[in-house]
Amino acid sequence: MNIAVLGTGMVGQAIAGRLHQLGHSVVVGTRDPEATVARTEPDGMGNPPFSAWHANHQGVTLASFTEAAAGAELVVNASSGAVALDVLGLAGADNLAGKVLIDISNPLDFSRGFPPSLFVKDTDSLGEQIQRVFPDVKVVKTLNTLTASLMVEPKTLGESSTVFVSGDDAQAKATVVSLLESFGHDDVIDLGPLETARGTEMLLPIWLRLMGKLGTGAFNFKIVR
Repeated sequence: MNIAVLGTGMVGQAIAGRLHQLGHSVVVGTRDPEATVARTEPDGMGNPPFSAWHANHQGVTLASFTEAAAGAELVVNASSGAVALDVLGLAGADNLAGKVLIDISNPLDFSRGFPPSLFVKDTDSLGEQIQRVFPDVKVVKTLNTLTASLMVEPKTLGESSTVFVSGDDAQAKATVVSLLESFGHDDVIDLGPLETARGTEMLLPIWLRLMGKLGTGAFNFKIVR
């Protein structure tokens, strides 16, 4: 499958690398490909620059958001929540129309420091906002309750854990669940329509507190039933 991953951070790198490993044709989208490759300093979180990752993943192409989305059958929004709508706008509504969009972003507001609050919650979600702005896209919310490495290699925890999907299009969700299973997820719960993304996005405050307490993001929720 031809897949565009929008975003060059740790989430984008993890998703793009795993998809390529699984045999998909992957293009990573960024605002300015030349500037992205030229960057040699760690990002604001201390993570290595994209150029260092890309040197070890030569099979993954880098392009503008517009070019990446235009050639894709499926698009992954791996940008941060604060810029998600801007990034998708740069990708272009016409380039996204009719396609499945996996939305991993979270509405985290760091304006008052850490831990962040949520800039949308309770009666709305970032996933729903994206769907309203891009009504011709098939938005599926998933993977936003995991750290990047566990999104694509969940079995490294040593036991089964749970991942959620939310979306209004049944076939789009089936496509996404198939990808999740190829990553190694064996407990995927379909929560229902996209409005259920309000719940998974609101898991982030407790997720962040757990990360602070445990000193690592290498954990996940397990729904025992």
